[in-house]
Amino acid sequence: MFRHVIFAAALTLGLTGAVAAQEAFECEWQARADAIVEPWEENSRTFANGDVRLALLDTIEPAAGAFHVLVLSPPFDELGGRQCRTISVAEGIGFSGADFSTLTARYEPSVGLIFQMNVRRFLPDQDAFGDALLTFTLNQATGHIGAGLQ
Repeated sequence: MFRHVIFAAALTLGLTGAVAAQEAFECEWQARADAIVEPWEENSRTFANGDVRLALLDTIEPAAGAFHVLVLSPPFDELGGRQCRTISVAEGIGFSGADFSTLTARYEPSVGLIFQMNVRRFLPDQDAFGDALLTFTLNQATGHIGAGLQ
């Protein structure tokens, strides 16, 4: 379900067909356990034999962009911990809405895991909200995450 809040930032992206930039950031304050949208079993999923976990986060603030996607994935550190990243529109600013129930995943050997889900974003030039498709990739060997909106 989409939660409507105002988000007034948009960036350009060099990916084909994408209209705004998203990035994967090191886990910071957004990645708190109390930010995982409840019920957890509906807003968290594992992939790659449990090595990869995604969860929807709602940080409440900033109200202009409170939704982020948490990614726990390889590569593993020297203690066996996974890397922790959040996919956001910009550092500290998430999406204005996200529908985790639309999350799909597929694997392509040349790319890695490819995820897609419906999100909402603010369109500042139109002073309105717009639906978008968030696509992000994960290379488990390198830990690289790429993301874009269509």
